[in-house]
Amino acid sequence: MLILAAILGVMFAPWGETQTNGHADALPAPGFHHLHLNSVNPDAAIDFYTRQFPSTTKTTLAGFPALKTGNVYVLFTKVSAPPPTAPQTAIWHFGWHVIDVRKNLQQYKQRKEVQLLPLYTTDEGGAVFINSDTWPGTGGVLGLTKSQIAEAKATGLKPSGGAGFAYLQGPDRAIVEYQGDMPAERFNHVHMYQEDPFCAQLWYRKHLNAHVDPGAAGQAPHIEADCKVPRSERSWPALEREGTIRQPRAGVVFDDVALTWYPRQGDRPLVSSRGHLADHIGLSVSNLDAWIAKFRREGVKFLEQPYKFGETRALMIEGPSHEAIELVEIR
Repeated sequence: MLILAAILGVMFAPWGETQTNGHADALPAPGFHHLHLNSVNPDAAIDFYTRQFPSTTKTTLAGFPALKTGNVYVLFTKVSAPPPTAPQTAIWHFGWHVIDVRKNLQQYKQRKEVQLLPLYTTDEGGAVFINSDTWPGTGGVLGLTKSQIAEAKATGLKPSGGAGFAYLQGPDRAIVEYQGDMPAERFNHVHMYQEDPFCAQLWYRKHLNAHVDPGAAGQAPHIEADCKVPRSERSWPALEREGTIRQPRAGVVFDDVALTWYPRQGDRPLVSSRGHLADHIGLSVSNLDAWIAKFRREGVKFLEQPYKFGETRALMIEGPSHEAIELVEIR
């Protein structure tokens, strides 16, 4: 009887359900493989990154000029005109952990090829190069609203100093974050926008079996019925003088690379990332055919059917805010 019950349990259980990760499919989550950029001069861009982040090396992959950073690649396609950075796509910027952010800042100040990007401290002006040089955020949010800034001024709140995050402008007008102080230098994130971050998180969990970003842990879980939530007030410090909308915030991780999402900042919908500076992100899988079958069952949009990628295969799908996602088969 026990054997019969077990057989019936398997027969009538929801198809593909797994008790180990709560996802609707037993395929393991992909790894983070690469970020693919368009560039007017890939060789010069790679030289720039290897100089600013010495843990990186120049290489090639699948015929593309490439930057290798740990187990991750940044691939480049040469284009004849500067790749567009507007209208805004889902891919905002990318960045590295660094060992000593203030040491990096001093080095960058001495390099003519580096343009540091200021972080505005209010919409009236004022800026710093590292977020910890202005008022600290509160409640887990990396910034203060106008009313919170007024309170910080009234109470004499001081900057925390020390480690923090900062930005520079990379080749082709890329926004590059460097954050410290961390144990080792490594490529660690792609910061993105989403039309609805919590809905995007559900999409990535359902279709890519992604794990939730630990940085977003502790938030109340959402379902499709309540994943669209109001956007917060703008806060500072911010790369834009008008501030940044930082809530709702969500994200996922692939290997040790985080995709962290803020809501779309303006009124215009996000556009496809294809052809823009950051063209797409790449994930690695071991069984591409199984993923193809899964995507077709679930109605995921294919941007490109399976194609040759060097000595292996890949395909391209579209994410919830029109971000292009390439899956590369790595056996």
